[in-house]
Amino acid sequence: MKVASLKKPGGLQNIETGERPDPTPGPGQVLMRVKASSLNYHDFVVAQGGIPTEDGRILMSDGAGEIVAVGEGVTRFKAGDTALSTFFPGWRDGPPELDKMMAVPGDRIDGFAAELVACSAEGLTRMPEGYSFAEAATLPCAALTAWRGLMVENSIQPGDWVLTQGTGGVSIFALQFAKAAGARVISTSSSDEKLEKLKALGADHLINYKDTPDWGKKAKELTGGRGVDEVIEIGGPGTMAQSIRACRVGGHISLIGVLTGVSGEVPTAALFSSNITVSGITVGARQHQEDMIAAIEANGIKPVISDHFPLDKLADAFAHQAAQKHFGKIVVDI
Repeated sequence: MKVASLKKPGGLQNIETGERPDPTPGPGQVLMRVKASSLNYHDFVVAQGGIPTEDGRILMSDGAGEIVAVGEGVTRFKAGDTALSTFFPGWRDGPPELDKMMAVPGDRIDGFAAELVACSAEGLTRMPEGYSFAEAATLPCAALTAWRGLMVENSIQPGDWVLTQGTGGVSIFALQFAKAAGARVISTSSSDEKLEKLKALGADHLINYKDTPDWGKKAKELTGGRGVDEVIEIGGPGTMAQSIRACRVGGHISLIGVLTGVSGEVPTAALFSSNITVSGITVGARQHQEDMIAAIEANGIKPVISDHFPLDKLADAFAHQAAQKHFGKIVVDI
């Protein structure tokens, strides 16, 4: 089978495409013929060597495909079923716990940048009805992260205000989920062209944060001075102060990304005086993914796919991701 793996010490120049023996499913495992994967920021950091992993690690956390064989004891799937990976194969349900979150594909264990993958049947879910493999492959990391922030750590209601940052996969899914729930959405970006695309997806208000550096104040003004109920925070320390400023008293911030750095100053007085809750979000459990899929089917939500790359051009796909010219998800067809 063909795989794309990472040679130490990492870096896009050290992504190699080659052949490896076909795996066979052991007890409790299935053999999946992978049809598609999609790029996440986590995958990019692994590929760059920012998250150390074993030499020759097969990359990519997301995967959608067809079950071609099942191992002993497997009852969740049969040959011919379609299936979708989970970011944490060991986190089935319940609260986050360290031992449930150790085996991330493409990081701690081999991932889905391969034509065939033998993996635990318990670490997969079904795909949404009517979804292509490429569409399904966008869901396990980006979509589930947005879902957990909005619907698990918070509970967005019709009429609520949600603030999204940028035009990456998580933010676009958050916009789609929030609108499906009847919420009002304020979206930010530094590109007027991308803001118009967000408007076409249903964003109620748009803020170019380059033109409006104090965008937290502007967002609060757009809510009539009340503040937003939820912020999908992907910037980290460089944007947290504005996110706090945008929030209502008792609001919630889903801290998802650290695009502006891993540490920095936080206006703690403003945070506690407004009784704002901050939840660190690292994707979610299998049960969350199953709930999300049901909501996707009920609302007819379709992912926004920006670009497609073949497996042997995975390094080019990451370079395209780093250039930040995409809008939505980048898919790898396998």
